[in-house]
Amino acid sequence: MATGSRPPIRLDVDGRAVEVPDRGQSLLAVLREDLQVTSPKDGCSPQGQCGCCTVLVDGQPRVSCVTPARRVAGRSITTVDGLHPDRQQRWAQAFTATGGSQCGFCTPGIVCRLEGLAQRSPDADRPAVEQALLAHLCRCTGWRTILDAWDVVRDGSPVDVTDRDLEAASRRAEIEGGTPQRVHPEVALGRGGFADDTAPAGALVAVPDGAGGWAVGETLAEARAAAGKIQGRRTTVDPHPPIEAPPGDWAAVLRTTWVEPAYLEPDAAWCEPGGTPTSPLANGGAFGGKLDSPVVAAARALADQHGRPVRVLLNREDTVRLGPKRPPLSGGALADGTGAVRVARTPGIAAAIAAVAPDLTVEEVDVAGPPTSSALRAAGWAEATVLLAGARRALTPIVDPTTGARAEAEIVDGTVRVQVQAGDVVDETVLRSYCTGAAHMALSWVSSEGLAVDDDGTVHDLTIRSFGILRATETPPIEIEVLPGDGPPVRGSDAVFAAVAAAAWLHGGCIPDWPTGQRWR
Repeated sequence: MATGSRPPIRLDVDGRAVEVPDRGQSLLAVLREDLQVTSPKDGCSPQGQCGCCTVLVDGQPRVSCVTPARRVAGRSITTVDGLHPDRQQRWAQAFTATGGSQCGFCTPGIVCRLEGLAQRSPDADRPAVEQALLAHLCRCTGWRTILDAWDVVRDGSPVDVTDRDLEAASRRAEIEGGTPQRVHPEVALGRGGFADDTAPAGALVAVPDGAGGWAVGETLAEARAAAGKIQGRRTTVDPHPPIEAPPGDWAAVLRTTWVEPAYLEPDAAWCEPGGTPTSPLANGGAFGGKLDSPVVAAARALADQHGRPVRVLLNREDTVRLGPKRPPLSGGALADGTGAVRVARTPGIAAAIAAVAPDLTVEEVDVAGPPTSSALRAAGWAEATVLLAGARRALTPIVDPTTGARAEAEIVDGTVRVQVQAGDVVDETVLRSYCTGAAHMALSWVSSEGLAVDDDGTVHDLTIRSFGILRATETPPIEIEVLPGDGPPVRGSDAVFAAVAAAAWLHGGCIPDWPTGQRWR
C-alpha cells in the first residue's frame, strides 16, 4: 500500500487524542518528529539498545525507537510528561535527592521503566530493579544512585529538594562535568535543554553522508534516506590492544585498546541563518568527547547555505566513527617508577603521562584507527597511574595532576570503597553521584570495554551494547566517602576514576591486556 493511501495512525498520547500520517515511521519518530514530544530521547535509534526512548504502551514499558507506530495504533502512549503529576514529581524529586540523574538524557526512559515496574510490583527489591534496568544504559551515575531513587519512591520516604541549594549543586556538577550543568527536578524529567529538543519546528535536518559531507532533508527520515544510512552492527571479533609493549623485563605490563567514551546523547546542534549554533554540550560534558564536535560548524554553514534553520545530528554509528577515543597504550614499568610507554599519537598525551610518571619514557606511534583525544577523562595519566600501581603491587592515594583532588580506592568483599577529597564539597550528593559514576566507568574500562578495530583502522563495533559498558546487574556495590577539604572546590571524579581502575587491576592480578574479562558480581 502506498504511503499516501494508508489510513492515519490514531493514538492517545499523554491523555491527548492525536492523528498522524502513516509513513512507516517508528513510535519514537511519531513522538519526537510529528508531535514534538521530546522527553523520549534518541540515543541509538534504531538500535533499540540504550532505553532512552522508553515509554509506556497501555502501561507496559516499550522501547519506542524499534516499535512501528502502526503496531500501537489505537493504544495509550504515556511518556514521562504524561505521568500523574504526583508520580512525576515524586520520581523527579527522588532522582534529584539521590543523585540518580546527572545530564538527564537517559532518565525519562528509566523513570517510565520504573513506573511500569512499580505498577506491577510496587514492593520489588533491588535485584528485580536491576533486572528491569537491563533494557537501559546510563553512563553517568553508575546505577547505584538510581537504585537509591527507587528505594525512596518504593518506601514512601519523605523527599523534598526545595530547601536544597540547587545553584550550589549545579556549581559542583559543572566542576565535575567541565561544562555548565543544571541540577533540578526538571532535568530528571529530560528537560535539560538538549540541543535537538530545542530546535525550531520546520528546521531542515542534516546528517553525515558517509563521504565527508552532509545529507540534508526536510525530515530526519528523509535526511537519513539521502545518506543511505545502514544499521550499525556488533562484530563477533573481540577487541585487542593494537600496540606491542616495549621490550624489557618489567614488573608490570599494561596494554589497552580503543575505548569509546559512550556518552548517551549523540552530538547535535542547530542554527538559524547568521546565528550562533547551539552547543552539543547542553547539560553535560560528555567526558571530554564533544569538545571538538563537527556538528557546530556544520549547523552554522548549512543554515547560511539554505537560508533556514538546520538541525545537524549524528546517529550512534556516526559518534563511533567520528568521535574521539581513549588513545591505545602499551607500557612496562618497574617498581622504582621507571619504564617505557608506547601510545597512539595524540596531542597532549605525552605531557599527561609525564605529569604523574616523569620517569616513564613515552614514545608516540602511528596506529590506524578512529580519532583519539587527550581531553577524555584522565586520558594518559590514569593509565600511567595504574601501570605504576601494578609495578609496585601497592595502592597509594591518587592525586589528579590537573586539580589536586585526592582519592583512594579498594575492593573488599565485593564492594568498591572510595574516599575522595576535592576541596570545598559544595554539594555532597552531586559529588558522590559523579564519583560513583566514575567508579563504575573505571570498573567497566578495566574489565569489559573496548572496540574491535581492524588493521586498516575500521571500527566494527557500531552498536551501543557492543561497547562493553557494565550493566546494573554486573555492577558491584560502590561506597563513596566524601572527605572535607581545604581550598576551593575542584573536580574529584577523575581522581576516583584512576584510583578505582588501579584497585580493580590489582584486585584481578594485573592481567596485562585490557579489557581483562574480570567479573565483579
